[in-house]
Amino acid sequence: MDSQLAIRARGITKYYGDVVALDGVDLDVAQGQIHGLVGPNGAGKTTLLGLLLGLAVADSGRLEVLGTPVGRAFEAPGGVAGFVDGPGLYPSLTARQNLAALTALRGDGRRSAGIDDALEQVGLTDVADDRTRGFSLGMRQRLGLAAALLTKPRLLVLDEPSNGLDPAGKKHVHGVLTRLAREGTSVVLSSHRMDDLEALCCEVTILATGRIVFSGPLGKLAAENRELDYRLLTSDPERARRLAAHTPGVRLSDDTTAGRGGEVLVVRALVPALDDLVARLVHEGVALRELAPVVSPLEAAFLALTEQRKTGAQEQKTESEQQKTDSRRQENGR
Repeated sequence: MDSQLAIRARGITKYYGDVVALDGVDLDVAQGQIHGLVGPNGAGKTTLLGLLLGLAVADSGRLEVLGTPVGRAFEAPGGVAGFVDGPGLYPSLTARQNLAALTALRGDGRRSAGIDDALEQVGLTDVADDRTRGFSLGMRQRLGLAAALLTKPRLLVLDEPSNGLDPAGKKHVHGVLTRLAREGTSVVLSSHRMDDLEALCCEVTILATGRIVFSGPLGKLAAENRELDYRLLTSDPERARRLAAHTPGVRLSDDTTAGRGGEVLVVRALVPALDDLVARLVHEGVALRELAPVVSPLEAAFLALTEQRKTGAQEQKTESEQQKTDSRRQENGR
């Protein structure tokens, strides 16, 4: 395995009965990288995370985690921690007692000294002695992260860690993950929150119907080769509208709205055409106060790629059904 890779997967396939959860998945995750996993419900994200945590084994393909080939045994590779479908907690115990119990179950009393530090990192010091029965979803997610931190993982695998987080909790979690990556820990996380992924991740993998439709740097999903809708707030909306209408490659939308400081224009363009429009605005003395995509590049790519995959799968299914029908007709005609 490449020494710079925390995860190397090739041709990973996983079945549940007749359902293909993963279909020939290839994945590389570098050391010290925060890698996002995106996909619609049923795309195979949780299955892939489960394989990384040793909760399941692939039916075929090769998976190497932290330099070690993952075999057929249900066992998490050393140095890997995290959770899928939410962390498992004892509701009758306090947050501190939950972490102490997990430490005892692992048979590693040395980690008990780090319980208070782990609770502080995720922002749960003030509720450390409260029973987790009354914890919100976001608080349970943070406690699950604290439990993973106790093991000093080299690979952290998290399923929807931002679920239920308030702004303060989100800040704590983002800070922890960013620090871990800076110190060399690899992080793989799934999320439906595109803003979280864009804020945290170096690279993302998009899954649809068990297959990877994109994997690579976020920059490759930017609008260099895909038109996006952008919100423009300027000092002179009328002049901005005229300039946009005469800029090649820029299309005005009727979805103009009132925003802070004036009318917000919505235009559709590729990045080069948008750059041309911005240059014209500056040249004409029109101040640009806000420029932002209506839908983030990651979300736009996610919608486009998963829809393409869904359409292709439906077409293949229709073609297969038609072939079966033709075959039956031929047999009946004999």
